[in-house]
Amino acid sequence: MRLKQEQIEKLAEKIFTDLDTAKLVAIKVDRKKVLETIRGVIVHDMKSEDDLEKEAERILDQTLRATGGGVGIDRHKMLKMIKEKLAKERSIVL
Repeated sequence: MRLKQEQIEKLAEKIFTDLDTAKLVAIKVDRKKVLETIRGVIVHDMKSEDDLEKEAERILDQTLRATGGGVGIDRHKMLKMIKEKLAKERSIVL
């Protein structure tokens, strides 16, 4: 999923506000610093998912070449299966 910078900002604000309102965290540093950290985590997570997607595409392409083009194979379904397997191996939540 692709998010624009503005969407990341809003998501970080929402996470911060919800955690603070529910008194699930005790903020001991500047609000800006917390929001910056939340944004960094979101961006890192998105990059991890993009990297996983690229790796799954590479594996699928290799597999299809090795099997003669994969006639009759549902590419979308295979890609999803590969992504799920890689995510599980790497402890990534999709």
